[in-house]
Order: sequence, then C-alpha cells, then structure tokens
Amino acid sequence: MWRNGLTEVSRMEGPFWLSDDPQGPFPPLHLALEQPNGLLAVGGDLSPQRLLNAYSHGIFPWYSEGEPILWWSPAPRAVLFPDELHIGRSLKKRIRQHPFKVTLNHAFPEVIDACAAPRSNTEESGTWITEEMKQAYIQLHQLGHAHSVECWDENQLVGGIYGIQIGKLFCGESMFTRSNDASKIALVTLLTEFKGDEIGMMDIQMMSPHLLQLGAREVSRTEYQRELARLTG
Repeated sequence: MWRNGLTEVSRMEGPFWLSDDPQGPFPPLHLALEQPNGLLAVGGDLSPQRLLNAYSHGIFPWYSEGEPILWWSPAPRAVLFPDELHIGRSLKKRIRQHPFKVTLNHAFPEVIDACAAPRSNTEESGTWITEEMKQAYIQLHQLGHAHSVECWDENQLVGGIYGIQIGKLFCGESMFTRSNDASKIALVTLLTEFKGDEIGMMDIQMMSPHLLQLGAREVSRTEYQRELARLTG
C-alpha cells in the first residue's frame, strides 16, 4: 500500500513480458526478482480482466508515468488479518468520539484523486497513481470489484482508503488523511463494520509504521500463497 520508489527498468535482467491477451497467464510468483524485490512482469494493460487476474494471483501493478506497466509480488508480504487488528487506547477513544461520518463507496473517484495527490509530509508521494491507473480502478469500482471508505467532516472529505476485493481478500491500494486519524478510522471501520464478515485478510503489500501499529505483519511468500488460495478459491 505504501511504495517508496522504483528501481529503473533498464537495470532488470530477463523480465517476463506479458502478451496482449488480457486473460493471458502471469508467470509463477517464485520467478519474481529479489532485486528489485518482487518485480515479476512488464507490459500488458490495465483492463478489468487483467487486473482481476493479477490480484487473484497476488500480483499488483506499480509504475511511474512514462514507464511500461510493471507487475509486482514482493516477499515478504505485508498483510493484516482482521482478528489481529490492534486498536490502541488513544485511537479507541477517538473512535468513541465519532469525529467523522464514515461511508462506504460514496465517493470512490474523489478518494483515489486524494490518494494520488502529492504529499509533502509523508514518505508516500502518491504520484505512482497515474491517470491511467485512476481510470482503471474507477472502472473496477463500477463493476463492483473496487471499494472505498470515506471519512467526512461535515461536507469535507478528510480521509479514506480504497482497494480491490476478490473473495475474502481485500487488497488495500492506498489511503490518505487530511485530519488526525481519519485514514486509520477508515481502515478500522472497513474491517470491523462495513466488511467485517467479508474480509479474511487485508493485503497491504508493503509495510508502513502506522500499519504495523495496527497489527499488520509480514508473511513469507509460501504463507501468503496459502492464504490467497484459501480466501479466493
């Protein structure tokens, strides 16, 4: 979910180039490179068929404007199991105060726009969410596969999260906050209220400090693939 920069494609040795068939196969995950960690394939497109095929196999796109589409499956993998969600004392107190109105799927395009905006005060710039990616995920949302949670302060959108759901797997793509704890409250509400019975694991892809505080942990590729098969099969 938090991605800190790309190694240049020109340094890769032997990348797997995808065919033009959006339903064509991806290579097995064990063929992903160690450096850069998790790089598996190059090319293809962001059609709904290819994206759903990718996520169902533990693969996600991540690239910068002007680059070919890069497909990743890093190891270890950062995940958050709902039954391991840790809500600290101060966050519990904040949630009890009901500081925001929290909604599900009320403003998906606005959430992804906010996640894509540059952020000078965090390690994640958001600039990896290209216009092509925005339109692809909005299309997945329209098809019922992508979801957003929004936090509102009166009529102002102050935080949120979006991701892809396949079976009982939720792949968190990005989140943003414009008010203290807004993104954390969006995530907690997603896992405990909106989709509490529908999510067995949240794939957050790469660890961040505040997700670690919420109970996220890293798992091996073997464990990740086992959970992936259980939740999406």
